[in-house]
Amino acid sequence: MAKPPKSPLVDRELIQELSKLLDETGLTEIEIEQDGQRIRVARGSVAVSAAPAPRAAPAAVPQPITESVSKPIDPAKHPGVVNSPMVGTAYQAPEPGARPYIEVGSKVKAGETLLIIEAMKTMNQIPAPRAGTVTQILFEDGQPVEFGEPLVIIE
Repeated sequence: MAKPPKSPLVDRELIQELSKLLDETGLTEIEIEQDGQRIRVARGSVAVSAAPAPRAAPAAVPQPITESVSKPIDPAKHPGVVNSPMVGTAYQAPEPGARPYIEVGSKVKAGETLLIIEAMKTMNQIPAPRAGTVTQILFEDGQPVEFGEPLVIIE
């Protein structure tokens, strides 16, 4: 007896498990292929992407049409990007449970603290290089960041 076909919906539990695995391992991206479905979970501006896996088929057989996913703009090339000035652990608030310094949509002034990066047991406040509105927060609270990694976009 044949198995009934799987639902075309993406398995949320699998995505959550992959997200936890990203956090545990420090990876920035995981991609798996299972039962003809490809699932990619990535840190940064693209959170989750799921698309049918490519199949080898004769050219005469039409493939199903899928919703096109626009290619995300590289945040490192954005004119309002704020890059990490050091390697360390990034925090959105001055202490656990406190209100974050910024949120998407926050208006900031030049010199205002955006976040804190802990490096060598020292808390380093990262100031806004210019005034504007925070349009993206590209790091996760309490996660490691690398030198030059895009952290925030201010427009």
